[in-house]
Amino acid sequence: MSEVKTKNPAAETDEDAALFEKRESIMLTPENAVFSRSEGGLISLDVTRADGEREHFERVVVLRSFPITDPDEYIAVREPETRKSRRGHEIGLIVHIGIFDEKTVALLNEELDRRYFTPEIHRILSVKEKLGYYYWDVETSAGHVNFVLNNISSNIRILEDERIFIFDIDGNCFQISDVSKLDRNSYRKIEIYL
Repeated sequence: MSEVKTKNPAAETDEDAALFEKRESIMLTPENAVFSRSEGGLISLDVTRADGEREHFERVVVLRSFPITDPDEYIAVREPETRKSRRGHEIGLIVHIGIFDEKTVALLNEELDRRYFTPEIHRILSVKEKLGYYYWDVETSAGHVNFVLNNISSNIRILEDERIFIFDIDGNCFQISDVSKLDRNSYRKIEIYL
């Protein structure tokens, strides 16, 4: 059995940095990757590479490549950002989250849902324009929310399946899954932007 290497980005040396430059992202599967909850409540990863080398990552970050159109496909697994390396290096890619067991899928989805929190808009109370900014007052699945858009045409996106995504100036995302389910007054307030 080969030695398990533990990666600690905070303790990187020049030798570690050189290793990272050579790192190749691999396909992560149930055969070579084991995800678990760390003591701090984050996600840890144990990887066995094709050559048998094993690595332990105390903390990893999971990111969707296509968060809106294909949220369960092409999940990137990276090391966290550090002051030294800035953006964490990619460890590997999960082609489809469903290849893992239910426990692992639940663990990964919990983290992804936290990162890609997208409240559903149930009711639009008002939309007011002032000096090119649009002030929205809405009821969502996360409660009452006020947010601001600065460019309506590029911050409201309608997908082929009719879902609507609204991105505010702070980078938050709100969703309307089915505009036909909005009440009449809410629909009138958004209709001119569709």
